[in-house]
Amino acid sequence: MKNFRSQSIRLGVFAAAAASLVMLASCGDSDSGIGKSVSNASNVQKRPNILYIMADDLGYSDIHAFGGEINTPNLDALVGSGRILTNHHTGTVCAITRSMLISGTDHHLVGEGTMGVPTDERKGLPGYEGYLNDRALSVAQLLKDGGYHTYMAGKWHIGSGIPGSPSGGGQTPDQWGFEHSYALLGGAATNHFAHEPAGSKNYTEDGKYVQPGQPGQPGGSGGSPAIFYSTDFYTQRLISYIDSNKADGKPFFAYAAFTSPHWPLQVPEPYLHNYSGKYDQGYDAIRNARIARQKTLGIIPADFTPFAGVPEKLAQSPATVNNGTANAKYISAVHSAAQGYSDYGPGVVDKAWDSLSPAEKKAQARYMEIYAGMVENLDHNIGLLVQHLKDIGAYDNTFIMFQSDNGAEGWPIDSGADPTATDTANAANPVYAALGSDNGLQNAQRLQYGLRWAEVSATPFRLTKGYATEGGVSTPLVVHLPGQTTQLPTLRPFTHVTDNTATFLAVAQIAAPATPAPPLFNSLTGADQNKGKVVYNNRYVYPITGQSLLPLLNGTATGLVHATPFGDEAYGRGYLRSSDGQWKALWTEPPNGPLDGHWELFNLATDRGENNDVSTQNPSIISSLVQQWNSYMSGVGGVEPLRPRGYY
Repeated sequence: MKNFRSQSIRLGVFAAAAASLVMLASCGDSDSGIGKSVSNASNVQKRPNILYIMADDLGYSDIHAFGGEINTPNLDALVGSGRILTNHHTGTVCAITRSMLISGTDHHLVGEGTMGVPTDERKGLPGYEGYLNDRALSVAQLLKDGGYHTYMAGKWHIGSGIPGSPSGGGQTPDQWGFEHSYALLGGAATNHFAHEPAGSKNYTEDGKYVQPGQPGQPGGSGGSPAIFYSTDFYTQRLISYIDSNKADGKPFFAYAAFTSPHWPLQVPEPYLHNYSGKYDQGYDAIRNARIARQKTLGIIPADFTPFAGVPEKLAQSPATVNNGTANAKYISAVHSAAQGYSDYGPGVVDKAWDSLSPAEKKAQARYMEIYAGMVENLDHNIGLLVQHLKDIGAYDNTFIMFQSDNGAEGWPIDSGADPTATDTANAANPVYAALGSDNGLQNAQRLQYGLRWAEVSATPFRLTKGYATEGGVSTPLVVHLPGQTTQLPTLRPFTHVTDNTATFLAVAQIAAPATPAPPLFNSLTGADQNKGKVVYNNRYVYPITGQSLLPLLNGTATGLVHATPFGDEAYGRGYLRSSDGQWKALWTEPPNGPLDGHWELFNLATDRGENNDVSTQNPSIISSLVQQWNSYMSGVGGVEPLRPRGYY
C-alpha cells in the first residue's frame, strides 16, 4: 500500500513495539521521563484492554484540548493523563476510514474505493464493492483469535448483509470478529432518537436485525432504556458488553463508534440549550478565537499561518457548457486542460457572516449551538466509559485512543444553492423552537450546520470532509497508555488511521499475518492475483500496512513514522505526501480546485494551512510526486473516475 515497506521491516517494527509495551509497563525512572508518568508494573502480567473511541464528522478544532470553546472536560482529562498527536490523518469520508481501520490497509484493496458502491463507470470493479470484501483482514478477528473479547457499538458503514440476506451476508460486525455488537449499518441515522419501523434493516445486534423504537426494544414501549438517543445508548450497550465477560479475566477490545456529531443535528436536554447565544458573533470571531487558543496550547506553532478561508460566493458559479452531457470531457487528476479537457460542474453558495440577514444569522447560530451540545454530550459519554473502567478496576490496564473519522462535515445546505429560504424558515417559530429536538418520527429534520461552520470546525486547515486537503483528512488524536497518569509531550509526526490497526495488535502482543499467499496467475492476463497477499484462516488477504505507534508513544523511537511516499484518492480527489514529509501534491476538481486542473504543491513544513501553491516554482518536485501518486494508484487498483466530484 502507501508506505511501500517490506513485510520484514513491518514485522521488525511489530516485534519492537511489543517489546516496548512490556518496557512501558515495567520501567522505573527512565531517562526519557516516561517511567515517571506510568505506574502499575503488574500490567506486564496481563495484556492491556483496548478502548477505541471514534467520533463522526467531528472537526479538528472542536474539542477544547484542540482549541475549541466547546466544553469537553472528559477529553481534557484524558489528555491530562495521555498525550496529543497533532498530525493524524484519515480517509476523506467515513466508510473509507472505517474500512482502513478494520483492515489496516488501503481502502481500494478492501472494497471501499468509494464510500459504498460507486454510481459511475467504476461500479463492479474489484475494490469498489462498497463493503469490506473477502480480501480484507479484520483487526477484531485477529484480536479475538489472539485471546481478546471483542465488542463494538455504533456506526459500522462497511457492509449490511447478514447471513442469508440477498446480498450474500458476511458483511456485519459479527462476521468480522466482533463477539458482541450493536450496529447502525448505514452511514447515518435518520433520527438519533431511532423510532425505527417494524421490519427495518438499519440496525443489527449480534448479526440479527433489530428495530430500536419498536415495542420491547430500546426506545420502544416496554423496552429499556425508555428513550433511545444514539450516543447515550451506544455507551451503555458497550458497558454492558464489557461487563458480560469481566469475570473471566480476558482482555477486551471495545470499539465505541459514535454517530455524533453527524447530522441530523439533535441532542437531548440539557445539551440542547447549553450554548444559547454562544455563536451569535459569527464564524470569523469563533474561528479566530480557536486559532489563538491553538497557538497558546501548542497545537500549532505561534508563527503558523492558518488557511485564509474560502472566498465568499453569493451565487453559484456556472458549470461548463458540456457539463452533464455525452460530449463532456472532465478535467481530472489524469486529464488536464493542457490535454484538451475542460469540463466541470457548478460551484456552491458560501456566504460570509456579514452577508447574512438577521434571520439567517439566527438560524446559523442555532445550528452551531446544537452541534456544540452534541459534542458536549459525546464528551459526557466518553467520561462515563472511562469512569466505568475505573469502577471495575480496568482503567490502569487499558490503552485508550480517541479520534474523529474524518474532517468536519461541510455538506452545503440546499446542496450548494442559496440557503436563504431554508435558513429563514428555520428562524421562524414554531420551527425554530423545535430545532434539534426529537420529532417522534423515523425521519428527523435533516438539520446540518453547513459550509462556514464546518470551516470553523476544521480550523486551522483548508476545506472539510470529502476533500484531500488537511481540513478533510486531519483529525484530533488523543492516546492514553496503560498506567499513564500525567500528560506527555505532544507528538507531531505524520500518522494515519491504518497505524491504529498495527498499534492495537502491538498492544495486544499479536503478530500480524505474514505468510505469503501462493501465486495465483490469471489465465488471461498472466498477473499474479495473490501478489502482496498473505494467508490467514485459509484466506488470501492483504496484510496490515500501517505502522505501530507504540515505539513513538513509548519514546523508544523518534522521527518519522512514515519515511516513504504516502498517497490516497477518493472521488477523484487525491494527494501524495513526499517521503520526507515536506511536500504535498494535491488534486481537487474545479471549481473547488484550480480551473485549469493542475496539481497543487504545498510545503507542509511552512504551509500546512495550504495557502500557497508552489507547483510553478518547483516543477521537478510536483512532477515526481504526481508520478509517485500514479504508482500508488496502480499498486492499490485505484481507478480515477471520468468525472471527479465529491460525494455531495
